[in-house]
Amino acid sequence: MPIKRALISVSDKSGIVEFAKKLAQSGVEILSTGGTSKILKEASIDVIDVSDYTGFPEMMDGRVKTLNPKVHGGILALRDNKKHMEEAEVNGIKMIDMVVVNLYPFKETVAKEGVTEEEVIENIDIGGPSMLRSAAKNFKHVFVVCDPSDYETVLAKMNEDNEEYRKYLARKAFSMTADYDENINAYFREALGEPELLNLHYEKICSLRYGENPQQKAAFFRNPGNTDSNITNSEVLHGKQLSFNNIVDGDSALELVKEFDKPAAVFVKHNNPCGVAVADTIEEAFMAGHQTDELSAFGCIIAVNREVNEKILDYMKEKKMFVEVIIAPSYEKKALERLMTRKNLRILKTGELKIDFMSTDIKKVAGGILIQTKDKYKLTLKDLKVVTKKVPTSEEIDSMLFANTVCKHVKSNAVVMAKGNKIVAIGAGQMSRVDSVKIAGFKGGEKIKGSVMASDAFFPFPDALEEAAKLGVTAFIQPGGSVSDEEVIKRADELGVSMVFSGRRYFRH
Repeated sequence: MPIKRALISVSDKSGIVEFAKKLAQSGVEILSTGGTSKILKEASIDVIDVSDYTGFPEMMDGRVKTLNPKVHGGILALRDNKKHMEEAEVNGIKMIDMVVVNLYPFKETVAKEGVTEEEVIENIDIGGPSMLRSAAKNFKHVFVVCDPSDYETVLAKMNEDNEEYRKYLARKAFSMTADYDENINAYFREALGEPELLNLHYEKICSLRYGENPQQKAAFFRNPGNTDSNITNSEVLHGKQLSFNNIVDGDSALELVKEFDKPAAVFVKHNNPCGVAVADTIEEAFMAGHQTDELSAFGCIIAVNREVNEKILDYMKEKKMFVEVIIAPSYEKKALERLMTRKNLRILKTGELKIDFMSTDIKKVAGGILIQTKDKYKLTLKDLKVVTKKVPTSEEIDSMLFANTVCKHVKSNAVVMAKGNKIVAIGAGQMSRVDSVKIAGFKGGEKIKGSVMASDAFFPFPDALEEAAKLGVTAFIQPGGSVSDEEVIKRADELGVSMVFSGRRYFRH
């Protein structure tokens, strides 16, 4: 059946005037609402307001305008069902053969700084999803168009007998409403602190050569509603396809570097940072981060939170650095040209970096999935409680906060040693915290003297404290909360070191 009548009501108005003009030129009658109707009329397109068609005005500040039998009857009626068509005629319902709808910008509204709950609630679309679902349900007879990128193809196919294409459009509409409802659900879960529902609506990006090991098959999927700055949405500017392990390590590097406001560089190897530094310039941060552990940084993943410049390239050349992946918001033109001469280097561009507003951490276990809210809490001076006789200096406090931020991203049991805003040693992933300290001591050597140490969890005994003090650590930050706290504090006083409790544990399994 030819398209005789279309209902157009869109929040994203990109391309809608051109699309509506071509529909009108093809003899399609256009129904529309509110702002969409206004811009179409301003473009000299003949439009019938939905309120004129239904006989009911838009009411309640636009909350009610398309929720009407003359709208949904016209969309849902089965054209090949005699009873449906007779009932439509008796009730003055005209057939609506195409529904062009996209939804209020709920996710964008939630992400706005300082947004109120009232604004959020008013951006929960009701009529839009209802029309999309009605049209998608009746795809055999109705075109449902929710994506402006489909306008040209729809114009080419709208008078074809192509049920498969209409089914494809219906699938997109149901996908949009599912994502939309999940975003609303996530907002309320976030507000209530209840990680009760997991959205597993993901689309395949690509197959990978293999998984963690060559004998494992793998693929990469993304959440289509995800618009954050992360490894999934990064643009690959150069290099061969990212591997499974590249993606995992790249995610770890990028999520850590996003923690810092000042210029920062993060070096990751086997999903643990092996170098982190913050400085006044990005090249200084890059050099300091690399010098944390140059041996481990061979074949690493690097993430920076500022534009990559030629000074970084000069340092990489001088040090003959072999790097698997580099991730940055942007690249100077000449720096990018020089990087692209490295055949085996993957170069990723993120655009402006920001912490995800709504996100969850997911871990799979055999036969099930664990889900938790993302740990977004930023420790500050106000959280710290000095528990020793010796009080840390303000410089040591700043360094402890920096080390603690890095510690959040290191596999447990984790200890991180820092001087200023530069990491000097990391001990990661050991069954004993004492062993983590010993590994950090082996890695950092003489550089540890005069450093501070962050621990991701409390000291159950004084042994890790004693081992670190032998290495020259002068100040400690740990959550506290052990039954042995008094014993540990007493030993710290005997050793002449300072210690603060943060009240926050940072296990990362």
